[in-house]
Amino acid sequence: MHIPIIPPNNPNQNPEKYLQEGIYHFVENPTENYTENFGFQWNLFEKTQIDHFSQNNQSYERFFSVTQWDKQDLQNQNILEVGAGAGRFSSIVLQHTKANLYAVDYSSAVKANYNNNQQYIPARLKLFQASVYELPFLPEQFDKVFCFGVLQHTPNPQKTIEALSQMTRKGGELIVDFYPIRGFWTKIHAKYLLRPFTKNKKPAELYQWIDSHIDQWIAYYDFFEKWRLGKICNRFVPICDLKNTLPHNLSPQQRREWALLDTFDMFSPQYDQPQKINTVKKWFEKLGYQQIFAGYIQYGQNQQVAVVKGIKS
Repeated sequence: MHIPIIPPNNPNQNPEKYLQEGIYHFVENPTENYTENFGFQWNLFEKTQIDHFSQNNQSYERFFSVTQWDKQDLQNQNILEVGAGAGRFSSIVLQHTKANLYAVDYSSAVKANYNNNQQYIPARLKLFQASVYELPFLPEQFDKVFCFGVLQHTPNPQKTIEALSQMTRKGGELIVDFYPIRGFWTKIHAKYLLRPFTKNKKPAELYQWIDSHIDQWIAYYDFFEKWRLGKICNRFVPICDLKNTLPHNLSPQQRREWALLDTFDMFSPQYDQPQKINTVKKWFEKLGYQQIFAGYIQYGQNQQVAVVKGIKS
């Protein structure tokens, strides 16, 4: 059973009027919102994190480690993905299950997702450019809702959880993973020291700056790791955490590409608001969720992610 599509600002209008080249567009001035950097990023690195293009299984391992969903149980279920980006997790759902997927992103990254997963449209995939705060669906329609790596990049994380919860049916499951606050040292990091300057740069300008320095930063990072100084010194090298976030089986060229992507992702978002796991758990409890898990989940090669998930009562 397919989910009705309700244009947020014109609920009585035919949603097909918003359909352009396989994507439903419900965003005014799509290049002028707080996700402009993500549109630039994912259309530039369209296939970098897609498992079957990058020849690794990082997205697969993260998705099924976090969700613990049984592939067979998902057949014909309606799943909502918010913050789908270029479709790394969309691809996993569509390739490995028989679920119906409704994938939403606020940025122009929906174009990259279309390019990566268009073969599933319209039978099992519907793509939407829409805000998490104005989703084009009636409340409580989805069996499962997930939002990975997005919460901290929204203007109001608590309202984001409330918006996602509104879409989850009673007895359905909501899962988010996000950047956690681990302690006072979380923001004593090159990322947060430089972000007041980098987040205001135009995406193309910021990308050019990172690209011109990334080889030097990789060399610094590897030097400090070699001499077992990485835990302290690499906090102040303006590069993503190569050891703990990237797949370990990348070629030198792929490693540079992933480093460039993740470092741009680190410096460019308008919002970067890591959350305490217990705070997000309390938001779930306030919304009536049960069987809540709140903590870290391991996946891949010693990688981990902060997760909160629960069943809507």
